[in-house]
Amino acid sequence: MDQVTVDQGFWDLFPDAQVNILYANGIDNHDNDENIAERRKLLHNATEEAQKFLTNETFRLNPVIDQWRKAYQQFKKKKGARASVEALLKRADQGRTFEPINPLVDVYNSVSMTYGVPVGIEDRDKITGDMHLGIAKGGEAFDSVGDGKNEPALEGEVLWYDNEGAVCRCLNWRDGERTMLTEDSQNVVAVIESVNAEQTKRANEAMDELSKLINHYFGVETSQVFHLTKDNPTAVVPK
Repeated sequence: MDQVTVDQGFWDLFPDAQVNILYANGIDNHDNDENIAERRKLLHNATEEAQKFLTNETFRLNPVIDQWRKAYQQFKKKKGARASVEALLKRADQGRTFEPINPLVDVYNSVSMTYGVPVGIEDRDKITGDMHLGIAKGGEAFDSVGDGKNEPALEGEVLWYDNEGAVCRCLNWRDGERTMLTEDSQNVVAVIESVNAEQTKRANEAMDELSKLINHYFGVETSQVFHLTKDNPTAVVPK
């Protein structure tokens, strides 16, 4: 993988969007007892921070939820697909706790809840060719996380994809098993999408925080943050 490119089809739907990209190399994502207590606290604190986005008793009327639901109405999607941040905020709204999964997943889930933005991280070594965000032709292969069942993308769906098929379906709804993070993932690409100016402000803050947390937990320096727009749609992996 040499670069991430956001295709014109995405900008046609969301001309005011911004897609933030961050690269990191040499991560050791194996679980360990040294930081698990700290990660549990990180998730607990993020769950409390999420409450600032949950001020309306009717969950769907909270602005973060409402904005993403309206965005998802602009393209073909799998029935029931929602933005990834909605699933996290729903659990926080229900008072559920988050237990550690693996270090990098815990870090990006905490950032997602704290800033109310969708955050995704993929294993770059599993990407075939370059990674794109664009409009599905339909039929792009996708093995859903958890069951490994092939659920091809729908024509007109917004998705992340590479030369082998879908990487993440329905914009940021769900990753596929093929490129998902595991404890052996070392070289990664992080993504935060935003579709309006208010989201973009939080996305910029979130990506800066993600960079700091990666440095703290893994002892590696990340790349700069790339802010992709319709006039600057590509982020090349630094050599």
